[in-house]
Amino acid sequence: MGNIEDIVDSLENKISKLLHRLELLKETNLKLSTELEVLKQKISTQKKEISRWEEKHETLKMANTILGSDDNKRETKLKINALIRDIDHCIAQLSD
Repeated sequence: MGNIEDIVDSLENKISKLLHRLELLKETNLKLSTELEVLKQKISTQKKEISRWEEKHETLKMANTILGSDDNKRETKLKINALIRDIDHCIAQLSD
Protein backbone atom coordinates (compact mmCIF):
# COMPACT_ATOMS: atom_id res chain seq x y z
CA MET A 1 0.00 0.00 0.00
CA GLY A 2 2.85 2.38 0.70
CA ASN A 3 3.92 2.07 -2.89
CA ILE A 4 0.53 3.28 -4.19
CA GLU A 5 0.58 6.23 -1.78
CA ASP A 6 4.03 7.18 -3.03
CA ILE A 7 2.80 7.03 -6.63
CA VAL A 8 -0.26 9.18 -5.80
CA ASP A 9 1.92 11.71 -3.92
CA SER A 10 4.33 11.80 -6.84
CA LEU A 11 1.46 12.37 -9.30
CA GLU A 12 -0.02 15.12 -7.13
CA ASN A 13 3.38 16.79 -6.93
CA LYS A 14 3.87 16.59 -10.72
CA ILE A 15 0.36 17.90 -11.36
CA SER A 16 0.97 20.78 -8.98
CA LYS A 17 4.21 21.63 -10.75
CA LEU A 18 2.48 21.44 -14.14
CA LEU A 19 -0.33 23.72 -12.98
CA HIS A 20 2.20 26.19 -11.63
CA ARG A 21 4.12 26.08 -14.91
CA LEU A 22 0.86 26.57 -16.82
CA GLU A 23 0.12 29.71 -14.80
CA LEU A 24 3.62 31.04 -15.47
CA LEU A 25 3.21 30.40 -19.18
CA LYS A 26 -0.18 32.15 -19.19
CA GLU A 27 1.37 35.20 -17.51
CA THR A 28 4.25 35.19 -19.98
CA ASN A 29 1.82 34.86 -22.87
CA LEU A 30 -0.21 37.80 -21.59
CA LYS A 31 2.91 39.94 -21.22
CA LEU A 32 4.07 39.04 -24.72
CA SER A 33 0.63 39.77 -26.19
CA THR A 34 0.62 43.18 -24.54
CA GLU A 35 4.13 43.89 -25.77
CA LEU A 36 3.13 42.80 -29.27
CA GLU A 37 0.21 45.24 -29.31
CA VAL A 38 2.45 48.08 -28.12
CA LEU A 39 4.98 47.28 -30.82
CA LYS A 40 2.26 47.10 -33.50
CA GLN A 41 1.06 50.55 -32.48
CA LYS A 42 4.63 51.85 -32.56
CA ILE A 43 5.15 50.42 -36.05
CA SER A 44 1.91 52.01 -37.22
CA THR A 45 2.96 55.37 -35.83
CA GLN A 46 6.37 55.10 -37.48
CA LYS A 47 4.80 54.17 -40.82
CA LYS A 48 2.59 57.25 -40.64
CA GLU A 49 5.59 59.41 -39.81
CA ILE A 50 7.57 57.92 -42.71
CA SER A 51 4.65 58.70 -44.99
CA ARG A 52 4.56 62.32 -43.78
CA TRP A 53 8.31 62.67 -44.37
CA GLU A 54 7.97 61.18 -47.85
CA GLU A 55 5.24 63.73 -48.65
CA LYS A 56 7.44 66.54 -47.36
CA HIS A 57 10.32 65.23 -49.44
CA GLU A 58 8.17 65.17 -52.58
CA THR A 59 6.96 68.69 -51.84
CA LEU A 60 10.52 69.91 -51.42
CA LYS A 61 11.58 68.23 -54.65
CA MET A 62 8.75 69.98 -56.48
CA ALA A 63 9.58 73.31 -54.87
CA ASN A 64 13.22 72.96 -55.88
CA THR A 65 12.20 72.21 -59.45
CA ILE A 66 9.89 75.21 -59.58
CA LEU A 67 12.66 77.38 -58.19
CA GLY A 68 14.93 76.41 -61.04
CA SER A 69 16.48 73.08 -60.16
CA ASP A 70 16.84 70.89 -63.25
CA ASP A 71 17.09 67.62 -61.32
CA ASN A 72 13.35 66.93 -61.00
CA LYS A 73 11.92 69.09 -63.78
CA ARG A 74 10.33 66.18 -65.66
CA GLU A 75 8.70 64.80 -62.50
CA THR A 76 7.29 68.20 -61.64
CA LYS A 77 5.85 68.69 -65.12
CA LEU A 78 4.18 65.27 -64.89
CA LYS A 79 2.80 66.11 -61.46
CA ILE A 80 1.46 69.46 -62.64
CA ASN A 81 -0.15 67.80 -65.67
CA ALA A 82 -1.76 65.20 -63.40
CA LEU A 83 -3.11 67.98 -61.17
CA ILE A 84 -4.50 69.83 -64.18
CA ARG A 85 -6.22 66.64 -65.38
CA ASP A 86 -7.72 66.16 -61.92
CA ILE A 87 -8.99 69.75 -61.89
CA ASP A 88 -10.44 69.35 -65.39
CA HIS A 89 -12.16 66.16 -64.32
CA CYS A 90 -13.66 67.91 -61.27
CA ILE A 91 -14.86 70.80 -63.42
CA ALA A 92 -16.45 68.37 -65.87
CA GLN A 93 -18.29 66.63 -63.01
CA LEU A 94 -19.52 69.94 -61.64
CA SER A 95 -20.76 70.93 -65.09
CA ASP A 96 -22.93 67.79 -65.35
